[in-house]
Amino acid sequence: MSRLLEGRVAIVTGAGRGIGRAHALELARHGAAVVVNDYGVSLAGEGTGESPADEVVAEIEAAGGRAVANAVDVADFDQAEAMVRQAIEAYGGLDILVNNAGFVRDRMLVNTSEEEWDAVIRVHLKGHFAPLRHAGAWWRNEAKEGRQRAARVINTSSGAGLQGSVGQATYSAAKAGIAGLTLVAAQELGRYGVTVNAIAPVARTRMTEGAFDTSAMALPEDNSPVVAWLASEEAGDVTGRVIEIDGTRITLETGWRHGPSADAGARWDAGSVGPAVRGLIAEGPEPEPVYGA
Repeated sequence: MSRLLEGRVAIVTGAGRGIGRAHALELARHGAAVVVNDYGVSLAGEGTGESPADEVVAEIEAAGGRAVANAVDVADFDQAEAMVRQAIEAYGGLDILVNNAGFVRDRMLVNTSEEEWDAVIRVHLKGHFAPLRHAGAWWRNEAKEGRQRAARVINTSSGAGLQGSVGQATYSAAKAGIAGLTLVAAQELGRYGVTVNAIAPVARTRMTEGAFDTSAMALPEDNSPVVAWLASEEAGDVTGRVIEIDGTRITLETGWRHGPSADAGARWDAGSVGPAVRGLIAEGPEPEPVYGA
C-alpha cells in the first residue's frame, strides 16, 4: 500500500467511533501521526464517561502507527487551541485537520427546542470553526516565518446541509454552514499553503441508524480513502470543494450558482416581481428534492 502521508501530523475530531475512527485508522495506515480526539458523548451529545479515543490509539499503535488521545470539547475555543498545541508539541508540527465531531438531536422544526438548536449548531459549526481558527493561525505564522507547510483541512458537511433533510432542520443548517465556511476558509488560507475541502459522507453509523433504514448504506471506512488523498501533498491543487461519498461513488457537489436573471432597468414594482420570478423559475433547473420529502 502507498503511504501518502508519511511523516505528516494529523488531528481527527470525533475519532472515537464511526466515520471519525475510520479516518484516524486510514490516515495512520498511510503514515500520519494522529491526534485522536473524542469527547466521549452519546449520540445526543450527553457525557458517557467512556474514552473511545484511547481504544483507537491502542489500535493504531498495535498496527505499528503513532497516535495520541485527546478528549477536549472541540467547540470550546480554548480547548480547541490546546488540542492544536498538543499536536505541535507531541509531533513537532501540524499538517492535517479533519473536522468530523458532531451529534444529532433530530426534530421537526416546530418541535425543536432552543437548547437542541444551540447544542447542534455549537458542536458542528463552532466545533469546525474553533480548531480551524487555531490551526489556521499557526499555519499563517509558519508561512510568515518561512516555514510554509502543505497543510490540509477536510471538513464534514452532509447531504442534509446541501439538499436539506426533513426532520433535521438544525443539523441541515449546521452542515450548510460548514459548506459555506469551507469556501471562505479555502480562499483566506490558500496564501499560506493550506487547502480546505469538505466531504459529505454517507455511512451506516450511530447518527444514521435511528433515522431510517441503513441496511444498504456504505460502511464508515468507505469514506476514508478520499479523506486520506485530500490530506496528502498530492492534493495541493484541490481546494474549496465539497465531495459527496456514497460507497463506491464520489460526486463533486456544485453548490449554489447564479442562474437565470432578469433586470428591470429600474427599481422593481412589487406587482411585476411575481411574473418575473415565475419566468426565471421556468428557465432554471428543478431543485433536487429534500431528503425525506
